[in-house]
Amino acid sequence: MFTTRPELQGTFGMVSTSHWLASSAGMAVLELGGNAFDAAAAAGFVMQVVKPHVNGPGSEVPILLYAAGEDRLRVINGQGPAPSSASIDAFHELGLDYVPATGLLSACVPGAFDAWMLLLRDYGRLSLGQVLSYAIEYAGGGYPVTPGITADVLKAEGRFRESWPTSAALYLAGGIPQPGTLFRNPDLAATYARIVRDAEAAGGDRESQIESARNSFYRGFVAEAIDSFISSFGGADLPVDRHRGFLTADDMARYEARWEEPVAADYHGYTVFKNGPSTQGPVFLQQLMLLAGYDLEAMGHNSVEYIHTIVECAKLAFADREAWYGDTAFVDVPMADLLSADYADDRRKLVGETASGEYRPGTVNGRPPYVGPINTPGRSTAHIAIVDREGNMVSASPSGGLMQFSPTIPGVGFSLSERGQAFYLEPEHPNALVGGKRPRTTLSCSIAFREGVPYMAFGTPGGDRQDQWNLAFFLAHIHFGMNLQEAIDTPLFHSIHHPRSFHPHDGYPRELLVEANMPLAARQGLRKRGHVLVLVDEWTLGWMSAVTRQPDGSMRAGASPREMNAYAVGR
Repeated sequence: MFTTRPELQGTFGMVSTSHWLASSAGMAVLELGGNAFDAAAAAGFVMQVVKPHVNGPGSEVPILLYAAGEDRLRVINGQGPAPSSASIDAFHELGLDYVPATGLLSACVPGAFDAWMLLLRDYGRLSLGQVLSYAIEYAGGGYPVTPGITADVLKAEGRFRESWPTSAALYLAGGIPQPGTLFRNPDLAATYARIVRDAEAAGGDRESQIESARNSFYRGFVAEAIDSFISSFGGADLPVDRHRGFLTADDMARYEARWEEPVAADYHGYTVFKNGPSTQGPVFLQQLMLLAGYDLEAMGHNSVEYIHTIVECAKLAFADREAWYGDTAFVDVPMADLLSADYADDRRKLVGETASGEYRPGTVNGRPPYVGPINTPGRSTAHIAIVDREGNMVSASPSGGLMQFSPTIPGVGFSLSERGQAFYLEPEHPNALVGGKRPRTTLSCSIAFREGVPYMAFGTPGGDRQDQWNLAFFLAHIHFGMNLQEAIDTPLFHSIHHPRSFHPHDGYPRELLVEANMPLAARQGLRKRGHVLVLVDEWTLGWMSAVTRQPDGSMRAGASPREMNAYAVGR
């Protein structure tokens, strides 16, 4: 099969991420003697610098990890909650019936920094300065602008100039940043350098220095800069992107990333682990449980029957995501029932021969699902997958703090998470806004065991589409024998039938996006079955990163050629 790149193979370590500089930094850390956890953190911090239009230091991240020698797989939940004073009533008092995507009103506590610190403290071995050195180097010395950055600055130029002068000062100082030119963020370089310097000055062992860094960010100069900027920003009588926002230094000080248990499902000899229902992660597992009742291999890869079956099962799983998922500290999510074989068997009966136009969440043990208004009209993330020669494995999906959605905070050089836009202002919704509650995100990372042995870490950016693209890749690899790169390169598709996670939470019944290089016979057959096909350019859907560890200890990796950002490195 034709592939755009080779599947990498080696015995030392493999790093695959959404940006080649992040992948290179991760590999450099492995060469320095760090492990997969050090490498993941280094890559994550570099990603915050070189992809400011998809994530930044004000972001959130779920991290799924396996440590060699442990008999469990763990999750670090690095999703920050809504500010304590944020509420449905507070938004209604502002005359809003939604949480805006742009500005400070959607700002949640940035959770990624603490999540990476927790990973380093409990599982890493290098010093904080070693891990952060790559991000400091690129922020201060410059990194190459990608076309995506240019495009998003162009879209936000008016907002920067009219409403966000601090963003204009950073991103428009020399005009629109052009692809291939070097861009510097000296304030961000200085922020990370100060965190390292203060941590080292505090003395003590490695763990003490990491605790110092956590304090600098959440209870020190970074939190103070955020609080000062928000408290002096705009006002309620201005357009929404000039509203002050709710996040305070107290909200920052109370935050800590936390360890959680993953959710899992067995499928054809594999056990797939995902982060929990404060994200959309389990929707991948619900799709697997539905698809377990079909002979996908007999259908043939990307045949009409194959795509139709996958899409119709996705509609059912994503309807459940919308009806049931939320922060489990506030919502009773019946996860075990949603992932049970009996529930899947019952739901599978709804899959017919033609495309459904209905929105059909399921009833669980007599509990009716939440069914709110669905808008029918008329975001970006990154991913990191790493495995080292010791058998340690990491899958992480950092996102948020996008420079085009939130103003730059002066002195620290980054924007805040706009993740609050995922909340609903409908009290009965499982993802309804409550102060201190985490919004249900689209972030989704994956680790799969094969016959009980850690095998693969994988994932993709892509908002609501992540666990459809993840699924297409996974099925191509395990059912049709494609290597990682072949499975990544295969033509992709995804449904937009279900409500989006972001305002206006719109869904497009029966609509199915398909890459133009999908075989013509498949496209014609899907139309005959009632799918409304939206043909997009080839090589435009999905940005997968994946690594595996084979039984003999060797490792493999692949990365998507789409957008020409993601790269795998290894030896």
